[in-house]
Amino acid sequence: MAETAIQIDRPGEACGVFGIYAPDGDAARLTYFGMFALQHRGQESAGIAVADDFHVTVVKDLGLVAQVFDEPTLAGLDGRIAVGHTRYSTTGSSSWENSQPVYRQVVGSNGIALAHNGNLTNTRRLAEEIGKLFATTDSELMTEAIAIAVRSGLTLEKAALEALPRFEGAFSLAIMDQETLVAVRDPHGFRPLCLGRLDESWIVASETAALDIIGAAFVRELEPGEMLVIDDAGVRSHQPFEPAPRRLCVFEFVYFARPDSVLYGRNVHAARRRMGYRLAEQAPVAADVVVPVPESGIPAAQGFAAASGIPYADGLVKNRYVGRTFIQPAQAMRDQGIRMKLNPIPEELDGRRVVLIDDSIVRGSTTRRLVELVRDAGAAEIHLRISSPPYRWPCFYGMDTGDRSTLLAAERTVAEIADYLGVDSLAYLELPGLLEATGVEGEGFCTACLSGTYPTDVTDAGDKYVLERA
Repeated sequence: MAETAIQIDRPGEACGVFGIYAPDGDAARLTYFGMFALQHRGQESAGIAVADDFHVTVVKDLGLVAQVFDEPTLAGLDGRIAVGHTRYSTTGSSSWENSQPVYRQVVGSNGIALAHNGNLTNTRRLAEEIGKLFATTDSELMTEAIAIAVRSGLTLEKAALEALPRFEGAFSLAIMDQETLVAVRDPHGFRPLCLGRLDESWIVASETAALDIIGAAFVRELEPGEMLVIDDAGVRSHQPFEPAPRRLCVFEFVYFARPDSVLYGRNVHAARRRMGYRLAEQAPVAADVVVPVPESGIPAAQGFAAASGIPYADGLVKNRYVGRTFIQPAQAMRDQGIRMKLNPIPEELDGRRVVLIDDSIVRGSTTRRLVELVRDAGAAEIHLRISSPPYRWPCFYGMDTGDRSTLLAAERTVAEIADYLGVDSLAYLELPGLLEATGVEGEGFCTACLSGTYPTDVTDAGDKYVLERA
């Protein structure tokens, strides 16, 4: 039966990566909880690779972390090194074969496992260089490139140093064999990766919230272009790439990261409140109530209400237990599919002039249906405010928006978008206001999807299914 993704109209999440070196063991259980904290970054599949002194074992499947793993499964995953992954597919289809961690057997050892967040921009060329080898994702190609170097007799550390300069684009990685954990961030630092410590254990994770859930202390963010090696000798750092400007994806602040995470030393929730505050200053409107699209629109709505003096209200309820579903709804339900995630509260909307706050609009179809829901609930006026600029350009660094023709704002003016969505007014936060709201303007961001300015060459960046179609 065909699968159905019930999804609000925002960019597809970036994957979640977690790795741990735990001398006292129980690495898999800690990884499970770390992945639980990163579930928002990918709901298609989940997996853990764990190593003891003799074996590397990988368990992965389609579904949420709590669906893939239970107590008996975790009890059988004994070891002191582990990497975990929650997936949102940006290269390759949503299938078991493409779930992670990716594993490669190596003669003379028990193999290597790799978890990846991001997208390569030289996938096609890398496949030609090393041979396709039945790979269907860029993550498989990266794993194979490192495995080839290991098979030549190199340690994982030296193999990674040899292979990494061949990778271009966005990649935050956790790689392991039975002795070593390696963490890597690409030269621009498109996707986040941080280091933490829990007693004698060392942890790497996509977000600081994954450290908090297991009681680990945040040590620092990995530098762009940095490779960390963790083993019995401790932690050591390498720089296998040429220096490049910092370009953290600005949508980590807008939408991807959990509000309780810290990026560039700044709390994400506070930054999103400032986005709403700036939006109210930039695009004021006469209205009766400020209503967020939950949950990522909540902080910006709080900021907008505080700046404007318009009362805040929770006019929409989110069903927190809807992720991906493999059960096809009836046609009538598909027509109103957004109700599986959001439902209006008419008492908060009826007869009122509503400022509806969301973080972004990508393709627009579900936003249009959401506006209809709010209108049907009795709203007298709907003034849509978006806490980021128009999403006009495809992303090749880890978001599933590679086809520009599907982007609502690609060729439309703001007035045309407002007409399509059926709102009384529409305003987006301008890019300078967004960057100011992060509180770290000087650190450097990738804004390619908003500005059309790409930090790297993307001429070789293929579509999502480039390897499956080869």
